[in-house]
Amino acid sequence: MISHEELVKKMVNSDVAEIIELSKEIGYPLYIRLCMPAEIRHKFVLLQDGAAAIIVNEKGEILLQKRADRDKWGLPGGCQELEETFEDTIIREIKEETNLDVDKKDLEIIDIVSGKSRRNSYPNGDIVINNTVLFLVKKYNGNLKWDKESKNMKFFSLDNLPINQHDPDLVERYKVKVKK
Repeated sequence: MISHEELVKKMVNSDVAEIIELSKEIGYPLYIRLCMPAEIRHKFVLLQDGAAAIIVNEKGEILLQKRADRDKWGLPGGCQELEETFEDTIIREIKEETNLDVDKKDLEIIDIVSGKSRRNSYPNGDIVINNTVLFLVKKYNGNLKWDKESKNMKFFSLDNLPINQHDPDLVERYKVKVKK
């Protein structure tokens, strides 16, 4: 991992394109945190733009991943990287986290979710407020397989969702859409 001093040195000698590439290598939120002095690094509340997906199987069940960092069930998704569209973000995150392939034409926007319900804290002390584009995915290809971010993945019926959810506000937005 690059230190704060190394990052500053690298940024001083870089142009905008090189800085964008560097942020893609380490992830934009980590990049922003490393740009901050150590004294405020975990106290500063970040706004994070990102995307999440309600992936529905043929039975109408939704896919949840049991997150490794918090032991809670959540939706596949994550932070938008610099120069990414929200569609590109969710397609990348779905592939990374589930091994499933999704075409852009098969994404449907459910809602854009922001505000107090999107406040999140991480085990390392980071506090973020997520602005999340919530997508519905009914068509996908591939074999479900998860990466180190997850302990498990499972499809759940809307009537039998786990209690310990990471994204209950997003799931509720989907439930409202289904009832219409």
